[in-house]
Amino acid sequence: MKDGLGRRFLKRIARFCYTFDLKTTRFIWKAKGEPKFELKGYCNGCGICCESPMIQTNPIFFHLKSVRWMILTWHRVVNGFDYVGENKRFYTFSFRCTHWDSETKLCDSYESRPGLCRDYPRNLTYTVDPQFFEECSYYAVNKNAARLRKSLENQKLPPEKLAEIYEKLHLKE
Repeated sequence: MKDGLGRRFLKRIARFCYTFDLKTTRFIWKAKGEPKFELKGYCNGCGICCESPMIQTNPIFFHLKSVRWMILTWHRVVNGFDYVGENKRFYTFSFRCTHWDSETKLCDSYESRPGLCRDYPRNLTYTVDPQFFEECSYYAVNKNAARLRKSLENQKLPPEKLAEIYEKLHLKE
């Protein structure tokens, strides 16, 4: 489902608003010392992030039926995301992207893709516990990893426990 002129125009306005909000938010977070993680790795073209986008919302927006309807309708009509499910614990909506071609592993509307697609996976470095898809070759490293690894090595922990802690705290090199 390739984007037409009207949908591309709407997406451009939405992307402008998204980018403005994103830059403002990150400016504020940077003043607080965020993000705590560095993004490492590269895009291996697996496409799992494109095939099944997930969007986290504010808990209030998640539960208010009218706002929830607007969010889901926007993503269906403008972004071409078909609602698949939700995670009530993390206030996320799961979608299937109608622009994603699983055979070619390409987006038919790459130039007009939404801001959330453009920002992935950088947006995960601003979360408390960045989790990437198993197929994805990106990963996050704690900015204090070297210092934390050194402290942990002094604790004389068994290697399997040390590896588990490294994984949970994102201390991989």
